[in-house]
Amino acid sequence: MTADAHTQPQQFGQFTVTTLEGQQLPLSNLAGKVVLIVNTASACGFTPQFAGLQELHAKYASQGLAVLGFPCNQFGSQDPGSNAEIGAFCQKNYGVDFPMMSKIEVNGASADPLFKWLKAEAPGLLGSEAIKWNFTKFLVGRDGRVIRRYAPLDKPESISKDIEEALNT
Repeated sequence: MTADAHTQPQQFGQFTVTTLEGQQLPLSNLAGKVVLIVNTASACGFTPQFAGLQELHAKYASQGLAVLGFPCNQFGSQDPGSNAEIGAFCQKNYGVDFPMMSKIEVNGASADPLFKWLKAEAPGLLGSEAIKWNFTKFLVGRDGRVIRRYAPLDKPESISKDIEEALNT
């Protein structure tokens, strides 16, 4: 463990992320909520999942679910636009009104610290921490612990049961 590892946040609520508008969002503001975190892209075969994510947000936000989208251009350059263009696309095409964050990287040396933590807490297949593609999802419980990681093929509606269970605990 390096000296830097000691200064990195080790709990969900210790991270701060940046919205598409450039505002800082301390995740401690989401304390007590169930949070679904998704790395998104605007020009991907999975992009229609924005509609399902918006449906989850509409159905469960009043019960304590927060959906956060994190645009990423690391997979096939499928989100090359600016933050403003990404926001306009998501709102116009899918009616997204859940918070979208500033574009980030999810893998490699420049990976966002939140995603480094999420991947360590919930590795993928065969223990790999790498995110393989757009629309990988992480469900975080009210206690700030990662409940589960979902593959891009897992449609938002297919995780409703897990969300409901997390909301009821």
